[in-house]
Amino acid sequence: MSSTRRGFLTGAATVGGGAALGRRVVAFLTGRSMTAYAALGGMSTAQSAITHGPFVGHLTSTSATLWAKCSTPGLYYLTAHGIGGREALVATAEATPDNDMCVVWQVTELQADTRYTYEAAYQDQPILSDVDTFFVTPAAESAPTLTRLAFGSCAYEDRESSAVWRRMSAVDPHAIVLLGDTPYINSTALEVQRTRYAEFAAVLDFADLLRNRSLYATWDDHDFGANDTDGQLDGKANARRAFIEYHANPSYGDGDHGIYTKFRRGGVEVFLLDTRYFAGTESSPVAADQPTLLGRQQWEWLRQELRASTAPFKLLASGMIWNGAVRPGKPDHWESYPHERAALFRFIGQEEIPGVVLVGGDIHRTRVLRHETTETAGYPLLELITSPIHASVIDAANAPHPALVHDSGEPHSFLLITVDTTVTPAILVAQFQNAAGRELHSLTLSTENLSAARETVEGTIRRSE
Repeated sequence: MSSTRRGFLTGAATVGGGAALGRRVVAFLTGRSMTAYAALGGMSTAQSAITHGPFVGHLTSTSATLWAKCSTPGLYYLTAHGIGGREALVATAEATPDNDMCVVWQVTELQADTRYTYEAAYQDQPILSDVDTFFVTPAAESAPTLTRLAFGSCAYEDRESSAVWRRMSAVDPHAIVLLGDTPYINSTALEVQRTRYAEFAAVLDFADLLRNRSLYATWDDHDFGANDTDGQLDGKANARRAFIEYHANPSYGDGDHGIYTKFRRGGVEVFLLDTRYFAGTESSPVAADQPTLLGRQQWEWLRQELRASTAPFKLLASGMIWNGAVRPGKPDHWESYPHERAALFRFIGQEEIPGVVLVGGDIHRTRVLRHETTETAGYPLLELITSPIHASVIDAANAPHPALVHDSGEPHSFLLITVDTTVTPAILVAQFQNAAGRELHSLTLSTENLSAARETVEGTIRRSE
């Protein structure tokens, strides 16, 4: 629901205003038990509490979305305080059994590039106030800025994965982007989906990471519902429902189907593609005699949004990888749908869309490929693959490919992308590192590397016609 601006909460206790609350936690936080908290004298176990989160979701320069899971049905209030805490912005959301007690607060009327603390209440009972519950709104999109995004895939609820969450926190990205198999579910039964998302969200280091920075996500096969599956999977509506309940993305597909979305942060726009829900369910929009990967609606959305994007860098991110070297004979990569991949690359060239970089996960290896796409896209497209966060590396996935630039089988790894628009031309630095902070590979691109000479693009268009 929309937030309202006022000096103090009305209809609920003033959150954080009493000396008794001070700056301490007054509710269940990030998976800690209510019994343990009650022992500190903070609350009775009979009272309502936040059982998971809160996590920061989508942020813009004027709005914030936050997620939490609660213990008791009813209305929950979230209050955001700006500089000095003199004025409050209040949002409400309702927890019900129908949404598995998950709430998503939408706070609006915020100021750009501003730090806000936030507090929560249930009815007239304050349940959350802590020094570490804050978010910072981004600067305006056009403002020169430095943006850090951490990408990862394939994680368990174990100590090794937690080491990656801690390392991500240390490098202090503005947002975390999960590319799927986060968590492993392998079922479309609604209660299984909900249980697994709740178990994943209860990991303390994961929750600590997201209390004051954004989380964005798409899915891959195991969280969608089954290994190597496509959109013909029975029960996929349950998977979509649970995904929406447990995330605070900007949007979810067309509103009824799929979970694709996008977000802009500084000089980079990330297109989070859904390569599961629609795959194999209809004819491709670019080849009527072939199956689709993205589906007609997502295909048209992607074309429209790429045309409209003014970001210097545009990341096309999916759980699937963009090449077929690692998974020959499997329908589990973009090259299983070569007609759609080729059409996308041609579209980038024909529309003269600069700054495109491909991102994927899934295969339990770190890999970088430089695809020779100058004649179609207008410039070489880089593919950045990051996996796994957990410990399971697949040695057999070290497969040859003519475009391969780097391969390493390193557990507990992730990708940090830094985009700097304070310099001209703008640059993107991609650094793969492990939980100990050791660099596995890095590369630097400028906008000049990712744009086509007009003569080249025009020649490509004539050849394609």
